[in-house]
This record gives sequence, C-alpha cells and structure tokens, in this order.
Amino acid sequence: MTVEQGALTTDGSTSLGPAPAAAARESMPAGPPAATKNSWRRALKKDWRLYTFLILPILFLLIFRYLPMAGNVIAFRRFRPGGSIFGDEWVGLHYVKMFISDPKFWEVFQNTVILGALSLAICFPMPILLALLLNEVRIRWFKRLVQTVSYLPHFMSIVIVAGMIFQIFSVQGTINQLISVVGVDPVNFMQDADWFRTIYISSEVWQTVGWGTILYLAALTTIDTQLYESARIDGANRLQQTWHITLVGIRPTMITLLVLNIGTFLAVGFEKVLLIYNPLTYPTADVISTYLYRIGIESSNFSYATAIGLFESIIGLVLVLGANEISKRAVGTSLW
Repeated sequence: MTVEQGALTTDGSTSLGPAPAAAARESMPAGPPAATKNSWRRALKKDWRLYTFLILPILFLLIFRYLPMAGNVIAFRRFRPGGSIFGDEWVGLHYVKMFISDPKFWEVFQNTVILGALSLAICFPMPILLALLLNEVRIRWFKRLVQTVSYLPHFMSIVIVAGMIFQIFSVQGTINQLISVVGVDPVNFMQDADWFRTIYISSEVWQTVGWGTILYLAALTTIDTQLYESARIDGANRLQQTWHITLVGIRPTMITLLVLNIGTFLAVGFEKVLLIYNPLTYPTADVISTYLYRIGIESSNFSYATAIGLFESIIGLVLVLGANEISKRAVGTSLW
C-alpha cells in the first residue's frame, strides 16, 4: 500500500496534497456510459422471441384504440350516412354548443356522476375490506371456499346477471314473494326510478368485490412477516397491526387501482344499465353511455354523439392526470 508523503514546510510540518493516483483519476476523461445507444438493439436481438408476444397486443391497440381516434374529427364536421367518413363540411363547435345547451345531456351527466361516485365510494373499498378479513382467516378450507364463492359472479355474463336481477326484483320475484309473507304489498322495483341506483350498486358489489380481492391478497403476501412479529413484541394489537403494517404494505396497490378507477369514473357500466333500465327509470338510470347509444346508433346523429363522447374522454383524461399528480404529491405513489 503506497502512502503519499507531503512536502516539508519551513516550520518542519508536512503538507499533504492529493495522491498522485487520485490526481491522475481526476484528470482522466469520463468514460462512456454503461448504457450505450445500441443497448435496445442488443436486447431485441437477444430476446426477440419474447418481444414477438407484443405484436398482437400492439396491433390490437393500433387498430381498435388509436386508429378510431381519427373519427373524432366528425365532432367538428357534419357527418351524413353514405358520405365521407370524416364528414362533409366543417361546422366547428356547433355540436359542442348543442350538448352544452341541452338540458337532457346535463341530466344524464348528473346521473353518470352520481352512479360513478357511488361505485367508487362503495365498490372500491369493499375488496380491500374482504381481503383484510380473508387475511385473518386461519382455517384454510374455509378461506378457499369464501374466495371461490366470491369470485364466481365475476365470470357470469352481464346478460345472466341482468336476468337474475329481473328474477329477484320483479313484481313476482324473490324479494316481493318474501315481503308478501308479512303482508306488505309488492313493490315494482324495476319500474321505479328511485330504486334503480340501489339495484345497480348492489349488483356491482356482488359481481366485482370477490374478483377485486385477488390483487390485494397478492399484495398482502409481499409484506414481511417479521414486521408483525416486531409489532406484537411492542404490544400492538391486531387492529393496530392492520392499520400500521397491512394497509401501509398494500398502499401502492390501492393507489394504483384508485387512479385507474377514477379514470373510468364516467364510464359507468354500459351493458348492465342498457339491459336493466327502461323509459320509466330514465330520470336516474340514463347515463352518458346509454344516451350516446340512443343518439348515435338509434337516431344516427353520429356527429353529435361523437362530440359528447369526446367531451367524456377529455374529462376522463383530466381525472387520471389529476389523480395521479395528487397521489404523487400526497403519498409518493403514482402510475408514472
């Protein structure tokens, strides 16, 4: 090992200067970065078989997601069936002004916001609660039974779910047969606008909660068990362990799913609403997606429907960006 000797001064002390080796290193130019410009080419050449699996998803996104975006131009052009797919004449913000001044649009917009808010406030935390409860179950067969039973509704067709809703809530359905036993007159749930939101949200909880627990249960397995042991030694009870360890451990997953759910805030389930609503329940059941279906498909007013759909998409984009930025600043977790 070489030790640098300093220069001798007039008073007999030594002055230690930089080591020759260190000085030489400092004078040398910086070498090339580890990641070169051609690194992605080498990775592609090395793992090209894996990258081939991306071809179909990319083609799907290009054909069914990005290519249709060109059709948004007819929100600003007058489209006539049989004419140009990009419209015949430029009308500017004519259709935007139409739906802004249309009271019916703001009625369906209000219904969409209410159903979206109820779904977010009720359906989002329920899988977290179920995952926390299942995490505390120590009887393995019972835990698997609950998981299986709660997962099954997710795999049912929306048509089957809608048929079950009619069987349960119709005038001769299960609910009315039960309340008739105690002498209560039957209630026409499916024709009453005041009951639609309750029926829709309850069916959403039944169909989506079990499936939503899968991601949270997977996130729970990544939490270090030594944290729970340390907490028990410090005297923390089960509730305190859940609050300070479990919820903190799955917080990134919670934030990610919350941002995604906020992004689809206005995209209330079109298929289910279309199957179970009727003109009598329009005041509370008609949402933007069903309104677009009637205006665009049934009435062939494609330019007007496109303008409304573009407005909905812009709001969804703003919500995603806003929620992601708030999450990044508040808890340090975000999608990007």
